[in-house]
Parts: sequence; C-alpha cells; structure tokens
Amino acid sequence: MTTFPNAPDSALLEEVGRRLAAWRIARNLTQHETAEQAGLGLRTLQRMESGATATHLSGFLRVCRVLGLLDRIDTLIPRPTVSPIAQLRSQRKERKRVTRSRRQRGSQKWTWDDQT
Repeated sequence: MTTFPNAPDSALLEEVGRRLAAWRIARNLTQHETAEQAGLGLRTLQRMESGATATHLSGFLRVCRVLGLLDRIDTLIPRPTVSPIAQLRSQRKERKRVTRSRRQRGSQKWTWDDQT
C-alpha cells in the first residue's frame, strides 16, 4: 500500500479487495466458505473483494480473522510510540540516599570526644 499514498479511496479499496482475494485463494477457500466462516453474506464478500463499496470494519476484520491476517493489524496500524523525552519525563528519579528531618536526627549536640 505504500505505493498508493495519494491514491483515491476507490483505488485503495480495489487494492485491498485484490489482496484479500489473493489470500483467500492461497488458503484454498471459496468465496462461499470464507463468507460463511466470517458470518457475512456472499454478496458482501464479493463486494469487498471487488472494492466496489466500503464495507463495515467489523466485516473486514471477520474476513481477516478467517484468512489468518489479524496478527498483521500492527503492520497496518502500528501502536503509537512514546517519544524519548516523554519517557524520560515519566520516569521517577531514583533515590540515592536517605534524608531525615532535623527532628528525626535527634536533639543531641555534637561534642568532641574529650569533652564528655
């Protein structure tokens, strides 16, 4: 699909349809079998493969599931990444030492050993 960044929607739909049909044929499934397993009507699958109309996304996902393509959704729509700056900001600074308030330190005054 990277060869179609400025293509009209109709061209993209046709290309997606051709690719779905190629995957279906590679899995040795008929249109009827694929539609039945996906829970779609045969005509809906035929329209999807021809790129004639934009179908519901749920139908597209069902066909992808039947064809074993759902694990490739990350390729189609990758998860957003967090920028390195945002990662640094979200990290908590690791404490390197213990600090106590003056009250917790005790009320003893410091003296030389020989002055006790």
